[in-house]
Amino acid sequence: MWKTAAGSTGRLIQLCLGYFGSYVLTRVLVKYFTGVREPRMPGMTYLFNNTVGGSLVALGVVFLLGWIHLKSNRTVRWGPFTVPSEIAYIVPSGVCTAIVIPTTTLMYTLPISVMVAMVIMRGSIIVISRLVDEVQIRQGLLAKRVFAEENWAVVFALLAVATNVLLIPLAAMLDRSGLGASRMLGLQQGAGKGSFDFLHSGPAMTIMGLYIVAYAIRIYIMNYFKNTRGKGVPLDNQGFFAVEQIAASVTMALLIAFFALSPTLLGWTDPRVLDFAGAVRHPDAVAVLSGVPYGSVAFFSVFIFMFKGRTATFAGLVNRLTSLLAGTTATLLLFVLFGMKFPSIQDWLSVAFILVAVYFLGRAEDLRVRELQRTGEAASPAS
Repeated sequence: MWKTAAGSTGRLIQLCLGYFGSYVLTRVLVKYFTGVREPRMPGMTYLFNNTVGGSLVALGVVFLLGWIHLKSNRTVRWGPFTVPSEIAYIVPSGVCTAIVIPTTTLMYTLPISVMVAMVIMRGSIIVISRLVDEVQIRQGLLAKRVFAEENWAVVFALLAVATNVLLIPLAAMLDRSGLGASRMLGLQQGAGKGSFDFLHSGPAMTIMGLYIVAYAIRIYIMNYFKNTRGKGVPLDNQGFFAVEQIAASVTMALLIAFFALSPTLLGWTDPRVLDFAGAVRHPDAVAVLSGVPYGSVAFFSVFIFMFKGRTATFAGLVNRLTSLLAGTTATLLLFVLFGMKFPSIQDWLSVAFILVAVYFLGRAEDLRVRELQRTGEAASPAS
C-alpha cells in the first residue's frame, strides 16, 4: 500500500489518480449509453439513472464508514437535537450540489455551443476559486497568500480551457487570408457562427447562472469550513462530505419527484421532461450501475477542493486540470474502443497548456510544503 499523510503531496497525487480514473470511466460511459449502445439512451434518461447510481454509492459509503459523525467546532441545539453548528452552512452547500449536478447536463441540451459550454463550466471554477481566496484573505479567514506561481497556473489553465474557442476566430481570420486553417485544424467553415446566441436565450442564461452561482457558493463554503477549524479540531472532510451528500440527495429526490409529476400535474410536454419522467417510471439497472464511477468522482472532487493546507486557487486548479486531462484521455479511449472522433489538434494544444500550468503548480506545491513544514502543519513532501 502507498501510505501517505494527510496534507502531503503523496496524498494529493493519490486523490488526483482516483479522480482521473473515475472521471475517464464516467465520460466513457456517458458516450457509450447515449451514443454507442443500441438503442441509444436520451440524455435526460441517462441523467436520472446515472445520478441515482452515483447518489446511492456516495450515501452507501457515508453510512457504512460512519462519516456522518462530523467533528465540529461546537454543537448547538435544534429543538430536541444537538447537532454540529457547521450543519447550518453545509446543508446549503448540499442544496447547491443538487443544483450543479443537473445543470451540468442541461447545459449540453440547450441551444448553446458545446465548446462554449465547456469553457464556461471549467473556466468559471478556476476564476471562482481565485476569487474565493481573495475574499477570504480580506475577511481574515485565510492566513496564507496566493503564490505568483499559482497565478501563472491560473493563466495557463484558462488558456487550456479556452483553446477551442480562441482558435475559432484565429482560424477564421487565417481562412480569409487563404491559408485554410480551419481545414487543417479539423474545423468546419463558420464553426464559430452563432456560438454566443445563447446570450439571448432565457432558459440557457438561467441554467448557466444557476450553475455558476451554486458552484461559487459551494466553493466558498468548502473553504470557509476548511479555514475556520478551531484549535485542536481536525479538518473532517469526510464529515463535511457526509452532511453535504445527504442534503444533496434529499434535494435531488424532491427535484426528481417534481419533474416526474410535472407532465401530469402541470401539463409540461417538453421532450426532455418527458424523457426524464419516463426514466423515473422505468429505471435501467445497467445505467444505474454506471453511476458507480460517477459517485467516486464526487468523493475525489470534494477531497481535492478541500485539500488540507492549500489555497482554493491551488485546489481548484488541481481539480479542473485533472478533469481536463481525463477528458482528453476519455476521448482517446473512445476512439480506440468505438472508433469515435480522435482528439483534435485543439485538444493536444490544450494538453500542452495544461502541462505548463502543472509545472507552475509543482513549483507552488514545493513552496507550500516548505511553508507548512516551517509552521508544523505538514509531513515531508514525499510522505
